[in-house]
Amino acid sequence: MLTSDFKFPGQTAFYKGKVRDVYTINDQLMVMLVSDRISAFDVVLPKPIPYKGQVLNQVAAIMLEATKDIVPNWVKSVPLPNVTIGLKCETFPVEMVVRGNLTGHAWRTYKSGKRELCGVKLPEGLKENDFFPTPIITPTTKAHEGHDEDISREEIIAQGLVSEKEYTQLEKYTLALFERGKELAAKRGLILVDTKYEFGKIGDTIYVIDEVHTPDSSRYFYAEGYEENQKAGKAQKQLSKEFVREWLMEKGFQGKDGQQVPEMDEAFVKSVSDRYIELFENITGQKFVKEDVTPEEIEKKIIESLKTA
Repeated sequence: MLTSDFKFPGQTAFYKGKVRDVYTINDQLMVMLVSDRISAFDVVLPKPIPYKGQVLNQVAAIMLEATKDIVPNWVKSVPLPNVTIGLKCETFPVEMVVRGNLTGHAWRTYKSGKRELCGVKLPEGLKENDFFPTPIITPTTKAHEGHDEDISREEIIAQGLVSEKEYTQLEKYTLALFERGKELAAKRGLILVDTKYEFGKIGDTIYVIDEVHTPDSSRYFYAEGYEENQKAGKAQKQLSKEFVREWLMEKGFQGKDGQQVPEMDEAFVKSVSDRYIELFENITGQKFVKEDVTPEEIEKKIIESLKTA
């Protein structure tokens, strides 16, 4: 599904994100419909990726279930392959990005000669994709529109975006979730390279919200061949959305003003869909079953599920 336009009983708000349509019910529950839209460089690309929404939602459901002993999560039910119903939380206005390896944005920063990212000092002598001595947290602001921006721990607290007490707790949850994610990935022959977590709260209770350890929020390497590739200076085989960003950069697009989004032909769209399915099967160990659900079926099932939520 590319987009949705439902009107549910008790609906009090609707928000269309880059890839999700979110319905608020009675200001207490949220219905998150994960579309097949795909974004890169904070720009929604022109064509949907078949089954991407199902992959993201189902991976997130599995990973949230596997981490609920670390931190409570927002999920109450997953009534459909691409739909989650859960608690409406007051969202913290930062995303907690955690990195185990010098890859992606961190590598581009490092390659430019900088040795600090989001207030975190970066050691000398690293190569692309090397492990950091210990994982680092490089938070960003959470933008509803436009680009998320790098920000430091000190700036977050100084600007009053998050209290120091709560931010310290978010850091603890972030590192614990990342450690669990690495353990789960290792069992499947993968390395969890970096990821991001979003948190919210109800009263004094902090919840992890949105998705966890999906190909949109995370980057994975295959463990097999990692050391050999590093020694030889070869690119790592990875499961993530980074190959989409790399494809766009090769075409001269990085989401900057005046740049034109390149044409996505059917072969490229299929290759992206196949990569998402590949990650699902690798990270979960389950066979992916394509499920096509009509808008009418989605609406009916959500309404039924809300009655017992």
